[in-house]
Amino acid sequence: MQWSNWSGKLTSQPTQQYFVRSEADAQAVVRRAVETGSSIRVAGAAHSHAPLVQHNGILVDAQGLSGVISSNRERCSAWVWAGTRIYAMGLPLREVGLALNNQGDIDQQAIAGATGTGTHGTGRTLQNLSAGVIGARLALADGSLTDASADNNPDLWQAARLHLGALGIVTRLHLQLRPAYLLQERSWTAPLAEVLAGSTHHAAENRHFEFFWYPQADQANAKCINESTAEPQYPLAAEGQRLAWSHEVLPNHRPHKHTEMEYSLPSKAGPACMRAIQQLLTSRFPEVRWPVEYRHLAADDVWLSTAYGRDTVTISVHQDVREDDEPYFRACEEIFLAHDGRPHWGKVNYLNGSQLESVHPRWADWWRVRNRVDPNGTFLNTYLRGLQ
Repeated sequence: MQWSNWSGKLTSQPTQQYFVRSEADAQAVVRRAVETGSSIRVAGAAHSHAPLVQHNGILVDAQGLSGVISSNRERCSAWVWAGTRIYAMGLPLREVGLALNNQGDIDQQAIAGATGTGTHGTGRTLQNLSAGVIGARLALADGSLTDASADNNPDLWQAARLHLGALGIVTRLHLQLRPAYLLQERSWTAPLAEVLAGSTHHAAENRHFEFFWYPQADQANAKCINESTAEPQYPLAAEGQRLAWSHEVLPNHRPHKHTEMEYSLPSKAGPACMRAIQQLLTSRFPEVRWPVEYRHLAADDVWLSTAYGRDTVTISVHQDVREDDEPYFRACEEIFLAHDGRPHWGKVNYLNGSQLESVHPRWADWWRVRNRVDPNGTFLNTYLRGLQ
């Protein structure tokens, strides 16, 4: 039996695989693991570029826990099964007048995997998906099925909002949503210097702003997205020209296999860091053809969030899966760290536990809760054990 992530770059050989289709099933798998001394990792859509799932114990596939469980239009909230793919939430939520506050460029992830790694979209006033988790249910190592929220097991809730799969099997999530809304895109192309000079203005004046810089041509493909009251237009236009519901406009089709590193920086450091990455590519890695992505993210209070306590700019670098990405990514990481960066949990980084602790103010709090609910490390793999 072999598992691999989406890019094919990460592989492992778990000893057993379970497809869980109910919360009772999830509890039973946990009990079996504890009895046999096995470790458990849960695989979502395998979109992570970090070694979070790789291990040789029990692999749990939670795709069977899928769908919207219930919704409350007045409170703009919904309970969803943890294995639900983000793309499968858009239409059911819209049919009851609700939508995610924001979402990322890719909508193929399972919602528990996306929240569990701090996945985000772009928008100066918009937070990551983890910040929208107002409740969770987990099958814990002690055999219990436990609910957590701000009013019930608040420390467990804080840790579970961005959980890294290390607390238990997340079976369902309670999400804070908003009324359904339409979006309209506008896109343009210009040299990096021009787009970067206007980036603060564009981020302030638009709900969403981002750009991809292509180093070979020194061109930035920029995009702004704003709410609209116009009628949606079908069939959907090409990316950058769509007018439709939020879940139809925010994601894009990204079929080309790649690996990725992303760091989150204090927003004021974004332009200087981007210029340093431009200089690095020009001087040391002129052969790299994959673009560099630049986005904005609002501050939050999620313990392990890369935007914890600060408004943020995120910069992502990419490389073809057929290429050796390590020299390029390590050189980028030096620049990111020099600008007070924090690495995305679902993407490549080379930091050890001490380095991660130095950039996450609530690191000790998260591990305290994690170790309390799973003292024997049932939900840890080699990578996570090495970070303690």
